[in-house]
Amino acid sequence: MTNTSSSLSRMPDPGAFVPELADISAALFRATGNRSVPRSTMSLVHLRAGQIVGNTYLTVLNTGFLRKAGVSEERITAVSSWQDALCFTEAERAALALVEATLQPAPHGKERVSDELYAEVAKHYDEKALATLTIAIGQINFFIALAVIGKPRPVTSLADEQWD
Repeated sequence: MTNTSSSLSRMPDPGAFVPELADISAALFRATGNRSVPRSTMSLVHLRAGQIVGNTYLTVLNTGFLRKAGVSEERITAVSSWQDALCFTEAERAALALVEATLQPAPHGKERVSDELYAEVAKHYDEKALATLTIAIGQINFFIALAVIGKPRPVTSLADEQWD
């Protein structure tokens, strides 16, 4: 399907062709829903990931999740400039630094996730929470591919019609 004025999606719902997608998505949400990392932190991380890759679907969706969770407009808006925003906890800052390091190229000859960054994140998250946060970053990476290739319609809820 090509993009037309009445259609924002590049492709129809991939779940219609690969029904296992629903199982994968549900498994990822179960894996990250163990409450070891606050859902708002994961949504902040997912919002930052959407901003990094420049995807409207992911930024609108995760902004909607954050608003529904009662996160202030100041915090939502400040995600794009979190490094100097005063409204994030040290744990949230560590999680945001981790998603940035994961998604952005490292300087030549450096690791994306340095030992120092890993140690900083580990100061704020126990082993279960760190594993959960890592899976949450993998989860958004999975959805990044669907979002940037398929270009679903921007929505504020997963219940909304996303695909043409």
